[in-house]
Amino acid sequence: MTSRSICAPGRRVRPFAASLLTLLVLLPPIVRADGAALNLGPPALTGSSTATKAPSKPGALKLRLRDPSLWQRPWVLPAAGLVGLLAAMRIHEGPGHGPFGIDYRLKKGDNNGFMSRSNQLGLEYGTVAFEAAGALFLGNHKGLGHVFWQAADASVFAGLSAQVLKFAFRRARPFQGQGPNAWFRGRDQSFPSGEVTLQASFVTPFILDYRHKYPWIWAAELLPAWDAYGRMKSQGHWQSDVLAGWLLGTAFGYWATQRKIPLLVEILPHGASVGFYKRF
Repeated sequence: MTSRSICAPGRRVRPFAASLLTLLVLLPPIVRADGAALNLGPPALTGSSTATKAPSKPGALKLRLRDPSLWQRPWVLPAAGLVGLLAAMRIHEGPGHGPFGIDYRLKKGDNNGFMSRSNQLGLEYGTVAFEAAGALFLGNHKGLGHVFWQAADASVFAGLSAQVLKFAFRRARPFQGQGPNAWFRGRDQSFPSGEVTLQASFVTPFILDYRHKYPWIWAAELLPAWDAYGRMKSQGHWQSDVLAGWLLGTAFGYWATQRKIPLLVEILPHGASVGFYKRF
């Protein structure tokens, strides 16, 4: 009976495979990052009959997951996105692999619950308002104001790119019942997810600029993760839609941090980037 339930259509061993793939992705970088702490190398050969020496520090054999330097490494950002995607793939209904082999229609959530569409829109509008207010109030100066303008840069140009891709691919959404292979259909705009693109482009500059000083800033990745899962629970997007939006927003967030002067600062009148707090 147990073997039949595991091999049921559409369920099979995907939860186990997702967990295994997560471990395979996350553990090697952790081991490489803390190889010295794990003392993985061969013991030094000495003339003493003692097999190995005790580590010089009492906690040397433990994985130092609380070490801030571990969470400052560049692989953490894509790994976090992958974990979020794999977590979203664990519950689905019906077949439908799509061109990437990862697309499933999730069971639709309660529209009045935590993942409701109104909460998703509230996050979208709140992010735009907070981003614009922070940039205009603080201005493009060193520190937090400059990061706000980087985030605005990333969000504007990532959003425009996402809209161009939507018109180009014209993919049907899950609630339309055409399956994940319905591309180039009328005016459909499922690929990529514009809202997840916004959240990823918003948080990435803050993470990249402050990850060394405040490692907990990685928790900001919960915003695109929550939004991605909410969009799939609303049957508005496939897994590949939200993953593409996540990668697109992250790429533009990284691009924005590489510019000394945000592109919007160069385009808009100089007064827009002065900052209201300096004017008064």
